[in-house]
Amino acid sequence: MTSHEADAVVNLRSDTVTRPTPAMRAAIAAAEVGDDVFGDDPSINALQRKMADLLGFEAALFVTSGTQSNLCAIMSHCQRGDEYLAGQMTHCYRWEAGGAAVLGSVQPQPLPHESDGTLALSEIEAAIKPDDPHYARTRLLALENTLGGRVLPMTYLQQATALARERGLARHLDGARLFNAAVSQAQALGTDPYREARRIASLFDSVSVCLSKGLGAPVGSLLCGSHEFIARAYRIRKMLGGGWRQAGLLAAAASHALDHHVARLADDHVRARRLADGLAGIEGLQVESPQTNIVFVDLTGAARERAAGLIPFLARHGVLLTGLYRLRFVTHLDVDDAGIERTVAAMRAYFSA
Repeated sequence: MTSHEADAVVNLRSDTVTRPTPAMRAAIAAAEVGDDVFGDDPSINALQRKMADLLGFEAALFVTSGTQSNLCAIMSHCQRGDEYLAGQMTHCYRWEAGGAAVLGSVQPQPLPHESDGTLALSEIEAAIKPDDPHYARTRLLALENTLGGRVLPMTYLQQATALARERGLARHLDGARLFNAAVSQAQALGTDPYREARRIASLFDSVSVCLSKGLGAPVGSLLCGSHEFIARAYRIRKMLGGGWRQAGLLAAAASHALDHHVARLADDHVRARRLADGLAGIEGLQVESPQTNIVFVDLTGAARERAAGLIPFLARHGVLLTGLYRLRFVTHLDVDDAGIERTVAAMRAYFSA
């Protein structure tokens, strides 16, 4: 696909499809680099310090992906024969190929979600195993914010992490879209999104933040924690083949995203709501009201019977979409107002034919 053809497509498959902006490309070109395995890449070191300071942690580690970040976190918190508690739909349980179990010998204990994406405190309490050789040792509670585009309420996060702490569990946050949650909270409270991100992160022992989703960097995530925790994670990253060389080029892109792309996430949230409003009037579509940048749609009745042809039809009309278990539309910095209008028009055309 040429650059011109890519510009003509409305790509709503994920916010991972974003391309570096001209300003980000300039930051990449100007980046100072070194060999990060020797610890002397200045752009990576600066990025790690920036994120640790931003979220209130002692240290941070730049890794290749959110999956690698979560795996490093789980394996740093848990040993062989331990277990972690997570929701059925959390990424570190459902969508990461069983890495913690396969590579870390750490048993997952999946829990059902409430309608708002939370895990019932009673379910968490009941899942913690007694100290008995028959059981895996429950060591960690892993939460995700946002989950399916939904922001976990601050009050809930405080309650769940307090319960984990009281029961001696470490607390990890998969904050792949942490800044989407922070922007949403900041808008509701009239505060600063960086402050809200720090407030959320303060409840956890470790936090993973993806840079290649809504923030728009080409690749990478950051794992934050104490000096001791990050030292363990660094060793595990090496085992997983995650040592960088001159990756300061990527770190410069990530640093630019943190400086310039956080506040603009609010634009993605507005466009998601506009998209949801446009789709809500189509017969047979049940549209979940978005809290951030993800719109889920279920097909019912006659619309469901026509589901098989929808995604190919949209692709022919320049709209890319996924429907793994529900239709999912994800807005991001490469989707503008015209793209939203084009998507709604294509959906109406398909279901009115």
